[in-house]
Amino acid sequence: MDLLTAAASGSPGAVALVVVVLAAGYAVACLVWPLTAHRRCHGTGKLRSPGGRSWRRCPTCRGSGAVIRLGRRAFEGLRSRR
Repeated sequence: MDLLTAAASGSPGAVALVVVVLAAGYAVACLVWPLTAHRRCHGTGKLRSPGGRSWRRCPTCRGSGAVIRLGRRAFEGLRSRR
C-alpha cells in the first residue's frame, strides 16, 4: 500500500505525513521562487484602461507583474520578529 492510498483510506498518520510533505514543498518553493505572477494583471504588469481602448500600468504591482508569495511574506514577518 503506497502513501497516497493510505491517506485516501483515512489513516491519520498517512494524512499527516502527506500534509507535512506538501507544506515542506511549499516552503522550499517560497524560498527558491519568492515572487509569483500578479493575479489581477496575470503577470503582464498592465491592465486595460477604463475605456478599454488603451493599456495602463497595473497600480498594485506597479507594472512589474510580480508580487511576493504569501508564504514568503509570512517567513519574512517571522524572521523580522527575532
